[in-house]
Amino acid sequence: MVRNKDYSIIQSFNHSIIQSFNHSIIQSFNIKNTMSKKRVLIIDDDSRNIFALKATLKAKGFDCVSSSGALDALDLLRTNEAIDAVLIDMMMPEMDGYEAIPIMKAIEHRAGIPVIAVTAQAMVGDREKCLQAGADGYISKPIDVDKLLGLLAGI
Repeated sequence: MVRNKDYSIIQSFNHSIIQSFNHSIIQSFNIKNTMSKKRVLIIDDDSRNIFALKATLKAKGFDCVSSSGALDALDLLRTNEAIDAVLIDMMMPEMDGYEAIPIMKAIEHRAGIPVIAVTAQAMVGDREKCLQAGADGYISKPIDVDKLLGLLAGI
């Protein structure tokens, strides 16, 4: 037979366990919700390239936003839009990546953003030219997904 005092102790103990359990669940939920996906800005004048890159990166857990030109991308980068990395095609009309990258890096709150140059040209000296323009990484088309993911791993 359980006495009132014993019952009260058991009830208090159970209540304490339930509160602790609920706190752990809430804390875990809050941690998971604050861990957001990394957001990549894709800049390319060819919508097929944007489509392929978005599909690939989304399948790997990234969030993507795109721009079909460097001028629009620079306007976006001047805002407070969350962007964790940039993939930029180096050969585009109006403004190419070689011209756009130094402008991106000059935007005060984007100075440290990783910029990866994407180019169809895989000729000797292209990588160095992209890095001299301010790119933090370089990848040639067709894109090796594992290599791209390796470049994005640090963001």
